[in-house]
Amino acid sequence: MQQALTTAPIAERVSLIPVLNDNYVFVLHGASPGLAVVVDPAVAEPVIGWLEQQELELSAILHTHHHHDHIGGTPGLLQRWPEAAVIASGADQARIPLQTLAVQGGDQLELLGRSVAVLAVPGHTAHHIAFYLPPAGDDGGHLFCGDTLFAAGCGRLFEGTPEQMHASLQALAALPEATQVWCAHEYTAGNLRWAAAQEPGDGAIQQRLAAVEALRARNEPTIPSSIGLERATNLFVRAADADSLRQLRGSKDLWKG
Repeated sequence: MQQALTTAPIAERVSLIPVLNDNYVFVLHGASPGLAVVVDPAVAEPVIGWLEQQELELSAILHTHHHHDHIGGTPGLLQRWPEAAVIASGADQARIPLQTLAVQGGDQLELLGRSVAVLAVPGHTAHHIAFYLPPAGDDGGHLFCGDTLFAAGCGRLFEGTPEQMHASLQALAALPEATQVWCAHEYTAGNLRWAAAQEPGDGAIQQRLAAVEALRARNEPTIPSSIGLERATNLFVRAADADSLRQLRGSKDLWKG
């Protein structure tokens, strides 16, 4: 399926809005005033305030999966912008209400003048999807991956299997290395501390951990990451097979560092 939802000028940038304890809501937009697309709105009020301050009108809402901290803000956003499209997995319509466009892996969209590929990435949940914007001009591309791929980590296996998660991560790791990775939680420092404990001799992990801890000391986000950085320092992405990923996930689930 290919569908164009807007004819707005080419989107120029992605902005992030910190909400709740460690969530990020992402906004794809161009110059102000103009249209915007919001990804995984956990809550509505901070997003409405940010969009209004930037003189942006909400065109569409993208959902990667059904967890409340990714869809909780949609009703409030639709009260403010009732014509906005709501795009999510058609297989999860019962758990992601208010959908106006049901999609699945392999679908192609056009949003704000940018091509968007829908990727099926089960593992964290059964019907998790991601949205990938290929490179355009000097822009290296963007991946909105929800809770499948984290910076230096991956999501817990609430509904999927290690086999599914391994396949999903390998598919994401095959994207161009310059792709910016917009994952939905600020978990990077904890993920890297765990990774450094598993691989104490890995210089790339140690170097990234130091850089991330410096960012967090200044209360700055560690997102976006990049596919190249995840290939180099993410133990889950580096896992050779599903059994290796299963062991890593079990270790991380029990880790108290």
